Amino acid sequence: MNIANVLTMARIAIVPLFVAALFAGGGHETGWRIAAAALFALAAITDRFDGQLARKYGLVTDFGKLADPIADKALIGAALIGLSMLGDLAWWITLVICGREVGVTLLRLLVVRRGVIPAGRGGKLKTLVQSLAIGVLLLPLSGGFEVAGMALMYLAVVLTVVTGLDYVGQAARVWFAGGSGRARGA
Repeated sequence: MNIANVLTMARIAIVPLFVAALFAGGGHETGWRIAAAALFALAAITDRFDGQLARKYGLVTDFGKLADPIADKALIGAALIGLSMLGDLAWWITLVICGREVGVTLLRLLVVRRGVIPAGRGGKLKTLVQSLAIGVLLLPLSGGFEVAGMALMYLAVVLTVVTGLDYVGQAARVWFAGGSGRARGA
């Protein structure tokens, strides 16, 4: 255990607290929505710091490599599903984003013996925009703020699809490069 892994575990532990706050008071009580937004923001911030600390201080572990993306997907997935269940976000958005995450994870698992698909800047930007959009939509705001939250969410959907297609291309390159490398005995 190191500080980066502790932050990852804290993020995982925050997810059920976030969900409880999101649905408390029928899901639309102002105080609980602010609490849910604060918990979401806290968890999202730990994602930023745990990766930086791990890389800066050489704290990258196999546990962290596995737990960090699980924590990210649990937080984003819980928020999207929760917002859709409450009627605050269209289900198609949740399905596109969650479907992409499952698909990319399966692609990574499929090609892992042939090579690694690294996280790119596009994926990091996608996660940032998703988090900002969710944060705004969690807050009990209306009017221009709600419109801004939805505009961010539509941008997040576009980034989600574009980066998902990029991962498909990368997986194909890794698959075929790895396959031909094995055939040559490399």
